[in-house]
Amino acid sequence: QVQLVESGGGSVQAGGSLTLFCTASGFTYSLYSMGWFRQAPGKEREGVAGLSPGGSRTSYADSVKGRFTISRDNAKNTLFLQMNSLKPEDTAMYYCAASSSPRYPLQPYEYNYWGQGTQVTVSS
Repeated sequence: QVQLVESGGGSVQAGGSLTLFCTASGFTYSLYSMGWFRQAPGKEREGVAGLSPGGSRTSYADSVKGRFTISRDNAKNTLFLQMNSLKPEDTAMYYCAASSSPRYPLQPYEYNYWGQGTQVTVSS
């Protein structure tokens, strides 16, 4: 059974940092591109960061470039999102997802498996 479980969310003041974690099981993690997405109330789900199966290639939404870093540990089936210089507009539910595409995309429809999400709230 495929499982993606996110953790690390919470409340932080603007300018602060958080690290999100996603642990994967039930599929061959090292063969999948991974991504982080977010969805704020009343808004569509948007891609935040994508990462190739080997972890060497990344893609980022313009809104988070230079502030967020995606990485993975294939030995531990874990995905990370380091978020620095957080802004109130980063407030959303954050999801990790796995894609069989090797292109580490940022489009939700490219992803096969999803976690349940972890809430990030940034106050001004």
